[in-house]
Amino acid sequence: MKLDFTKPIPLDTSRAWRTYLGGKMISRLHGEEGEDCHFPEEWLMSLVAARNAGREHIVEGPSKIRGTELFLKDLVDKYPREMLGEAHFAKYGKSLGVLVKLLDAAERLTLQVHPTRERARELFDSPYGKTECWHILDTREIDGESPCIYLGFREGITRAYWKECFDKQNIPAMLDCLHRIEVKAGDTFIVRGGVPHGIGAGCFLVEIQEPTDYTVRTERVTPSGLAVADEMCHQGLGFEKMLDCFDYDGASLEETLSRYLVAPVREEREGSTVSHVIYPAVTDMFALDLITVERAVTLEADGRFCGLYVLAGEGALDGMPIRACDHLFVPAAARDMRVTARGASPITLLRCYGPSAERKI
Repeated sequence: MKLDFTKPIPLDTSRAWRTYLGGKMISRLHGEEGEDCHFPEEWLMSLVAARNAGREHIVEGPSKIRGTELFLKDLVDKYPREMLGEAHFAKYGKSLGVLVKLLDAAERLTLQVHPTRERARELFDSPYGKTECWHILDTREIDGESPCIYLGFREGITRAYWKECFDKQNIPAMLDCLHRIEVKAGDTFIVRGGVPHGIGAGCFLVEIQEPTDYTVRTERVTPSGLAVADEMCHQGLGFEKMLDCFDYDGASLEETLSRYLVAPVREEREGSTVSHVIYPAVTDMFALDLITVERAVTLEADGRFCGLYVLAGEGALDGMPIRACDHLFVPAAARDMRVTARGASPITLLRCYGPSAERKI
């Protein structure tokens, strides 16, 4: 294939198998009448493979160049400076330093935690943990339950009590250890490594995170009745050591919201609006923008790579037709890009960035 690193590179979408059910909202986004199933996530500009016990022989998650069998990782490995930029390559090598997903939950996800970077180095020999952010795109009511998330331990929860709940598989008690927070479209949360959490049924969101799939789960059976393999619970650490991944620094609901609820910053421009959903004041691990183009806007090149995903609408990107669900990788060497909306509705774009090049892992 002919390569031009000054232009965006179209990618195929990639669905990933998970232990929980969902994905109907993602299918609708694609104009399909799909049902909820075990493919509830779509991974964007991904170099990462999903970790699923019993499915190690199946490659799920990594992005491919549209219309080819070439993976995005192949281009990054061969042309890291053109794809990622000199500054990023010098700090992070051939890693994007980020993973982005669309996630649609038709059932509550099992309660879980991800390691901090320090714990990931110690326990998994990985430079990345899994701090993540959730931006709620839409919600649906399932079985009469309002969409919610579970986030952070309540005050007074100890490691000993949490272990007791886990050993007995007392799910109501475990749920009661965390704050239950009802959510709506537009809400944004940062979930730092070590913070226990769970996404409730009816949440459709974009998740931006560090590029790993280390997930420690505390429920041996999913809410829909699927048995969770031991390895999928403790990620090879063992049931005792996995409890070291949790941060037992409990807080009130008010303090929890002050720690983890994020207020996006809006920037009005002629013909468009940019909502900076995740930005440096929140974290320097990644960044996320939501861009609404009413007429036309120039996306200015700044020497950083990014991912673009069309959430709604149709139009053109430097003359190339784009529409809902188109997915592109923008190399660091790319030039300014002109986005033009067509029809009565605006174009809505997700723009995803990796970590700041100023940060060392």
